[in-house]
Amino acid sequence: MKMLKIKLPETAYVDSEDIKFTVAVYLYEKSILSLGQAASVAEVSKRTFIELLGKFGGSVFNYPRKELKEDLKNA
Repeated sequence: MKMLKIKLPETAYVDSEDIKFTVAVYLYEKSILSLGQAASVAEVSKRTFIELLGKFGGSVFNYPRKELKEDLKNA
């Protein structure tokens, strides 16, 4: 697994767990990681990852917005 280092100013009070989860959600939504891989990056179980996705603005369905809009328009 690759290691990523991020330098933040000392005044940035952030929870490292939130950052890991946010990155995992982003990579999952971009189809870079599978659900299981994203859960592994976030260091949680698949079930927990699914349950917390909404809190971080993600969706378990991973359906591109553009395609959804087109499908709704064509329905």
